[in-house]
Amino acid sequence: MMQHLPILQVIVPLLAAPLIALLRGREIAWLATFIVTGVTFVISLLLYHQVSESGARLVYEIGGWAAPLGIVYVIDAASALVLPIVTGIGFVVTLAARHLVTAEIDQRDHPLFFTAWVLTIAGMLGQVTTGDAFNIFVFLEISSLSAYALVAMGAGRDRRALPAAFNYLILGTVGATFYVIGLGLLYMLTGTLNLDDLAVRLADIEQTRAAYMAMAFIALGLFLKMALFPLHFWLVPAYSYAPSAVSALMAATATKVSVYVLVRLMFGVFGIGFVGISDGLGTVLLTLGIIGAFVGTLAAIVETDLKKLFAQSSIAQLGYMAIGIGIMTPAGLAAAFIHLFNHALMKGTLFLAIGVIGAQTGRATMRSIEGAGRQIPMTMTAILFGGLALIGVPLTAGFISKLYLIRALLESDLWILAGLTFVSSALALAYVWKIVEAAWLKPRPEGAPDLHETAIMWLPAWLLVIATIGFGIFASPLINGAVQAAAIFFGGQS
Repeated sequence: MMQHLPILQVIVPLLAAPLIALLRGREIAWLATFIVTGVTFVISLLLYHQVSESGARLVYEIGGWAAPLGIVYVIDAASALVLPIVTGIGFVVTLAARHLVTAEIDQRDHPLFFTAWVLTIAGMLGQVTTGDAFNIFVFLEISSLSAYALVAMGAGRDRRALPAAFNYLILGTVGATFYVIGLGLLYMLTGTLNLDDLAVRLADIEQTRAAYMAMAFIALGLFLKMALFPLHFWLVPAYSYAPSAVSALMAATATKVSVYVLVRLMFGVFGIGFVGISDGLGTVLLTLGIIGAFVGTLAAIVETDLKKLFAQSSIAQLGYMAIGIGIMTPAGLAAAFIHLFNHALMKGTLFLAIGVIGAQTGRATMRSIEGAGRQIPMTMTAILFGGLALIGVPLTAGFISKLYLIRALLESDLWILAGLTFVSSALALAYVWKIVEAAWLKPRPEGAPDLHETAIMWLPAWLLVIATIGFGIFASPLINGAVQAAAIFFGGQS
């Protein structure tokens, strides 16, 4: 069984999805989904243990056909680091989905909702594990189409979810089209779609104009998928008007998987030595990353809707990941992996806690949380810890992220960029303080509904709070994993 874990990581949720669709009853559909996400989480931990213990990557050949003729699934230090965050967030958010979905989705739609939920997770896991470039596109479409449906299901409470889902669909399709055009150019040049084989064959033809165009199309498509500034305009409406559980899942995982795919293709296929990667793409990522960091943070400062506020802050946090990648050094890429992991924990925390408020008030706004710190202290404290992590306060995972990112910038003599990164991160204090002031320093507005919380409502968010603090204090395992993940793209071993 252990040798089949790479394929089981994807097949378990993929096969479970149609079975969940046939189930009747809210509780049984949720329970089946909870079991499936729990199994995928355990599998990802086992895969991480295997890779970290053996020091070598795992290759699973579908049907016994070796690459490049056959399709393979590859688990190396990079994919093994990303898998647990996708499955772990999926598992924790599914725990929260029991009460969030009940409050926001019609009971008759629960089996279909959880079917799309599991398909979204399966698609993301497929993108991380597959060793075939076209398979990435297939799994990208599986996760995207399911995510569009999940966002649209928010229309039951807010009709604005429909145009948000439609815009997400259109722009997601544009991004996927750019990706597949670039992939077609690569296939025309090399005659292969296997990622390892592509890297070998591209080394002989890297000076061709078609190869440059392929790189540009793929990068542009993935920039759209990861919501890199200025291609981020689909993200805020999609995260804001989706059901609360969907917002938490997507904000914590979807864009992170696209960041991983970008790294896998740009570094693993084209390679750091490819003309235009280090000087061209690196400069683009650094420029767009720091602009996005300021744009996202400033937009969050003036926002009053909490979902939109933290969706805007995601633009800034994705900018930091882009900066880490754009440094084009092992230290920079390791910092990007660290922040990818930690930001998933922070955003999962925040959107789960916001969901507790939104399920009771319809929309979580600055006015709706006035005085809430005394009525729902556990939920509001979870938001506080998530916000402190976004700022980069010591003893939180966010501090580790910013520390390693700024250190990587200084090592590359990018002093001005390091200073700007610090300033943009510190500005996050402004929107976090707004929340603290509203929740604890203002009285509850007259006529505002009373808020309540139970352990099952705040527990999922607090599981991620504990992880956020845990990886802020005991950061060595994550740092080592990120360093190993970065090393495989710079001539090291997984």
